[in-house]
Amino acid sequence: MNTAYALQPLSDNMLSSVQGRDGLSFDLANFAMAGDARITYYAPSPSTASAYIGNLHASRSDDTGNAFGDPYRLEVRRGANGLADVVHLTRPLNANGLQRWQYAFDWGVDADGIAFNGGSVVLKDTQFFGGGMQWSTPRSGDGIAFGSALRMDVGNLLVRPRGRGNISVADPLGATEQLHLRGIHIGATDGTGAVLNTPWRIADVASQPGILNAVTDAGGNARLHFGIDWPDANGAALGTLRIDNLSFRSDVSGNLDLGASRIGAMQIQYLDVKLRP
Repeated sequence: MNTAYALQPLSDNMLSSVQGRDGLSFDLANFAMAGDARITYYAPSPSTASAYIGNLHASRSDDTGNAFGDPYRLEVRRGANGLADVVHLTRPLNANGLQRWQYAFDWGVDADGIAFNGGSVVLKDTQFFGGGMQWSTPRSGDGIAFGSALRMDVGNLLVRPRGRGNISVADPLGATEQLHLRGIHIGATDGTGAVLNTPWRIADVASQPGILNAVTDAGGNARLHFGIDWPDANGAALGTLRIDNLSFRSDVSGNLDLGASRIGAMQIQYLDVKLRP
């Protein structure tokens, strides 16, 4: 016979000795979401401008031979000496490339008396290979410090100003206006332009943190602030970007094929963006 003991309170000393090492694994097998919800950003008064995204769609196809064997991992890890703990979200390795996401959303802007419907954006066969996100408190000031590592392939990125149409086909006959980026590849490189097949460390909480917060200028106006700090002595990580084909379709001006494009090596040394109403 097993004896069950009652829960016992912990003292402040015991609680203060707890360190972040806990986490969980989870999967999004056969995930699918669609709906007509709209997310709208309203500029602060006196401005009446707004921007929105809506009619969101997201779904994932899976590696049926390895169901739940390659999960997401959410962990709390101990930070560097004197710094806060860090929340880590690690993506599946997706070694076989069978976990593929499909995304679609509509967008628009209402400003200066003009309501502009921007049409739809569609991402087909989006694959993530490892990498993930980090979140913590910044070393100074308010906000959220973050890190991000990304290795991603996108089969097709489609911008359709006249409506979404058939999102299962990259070039449907009904899409009379379309920007089409086929084969987008983002990852790390070694500086010679050689692809390493590992995630590009765009920001890192420990060595080159990103920041998301609100700042106030000299006139008392609030601004949404997004940035990435200077790197430490090890330098900023190198990334690479390749687009297999870039083309435009138009029933007004005709079709245009610009071919392929590639950035062999790139770095983010410092980024400072402030969004004003």
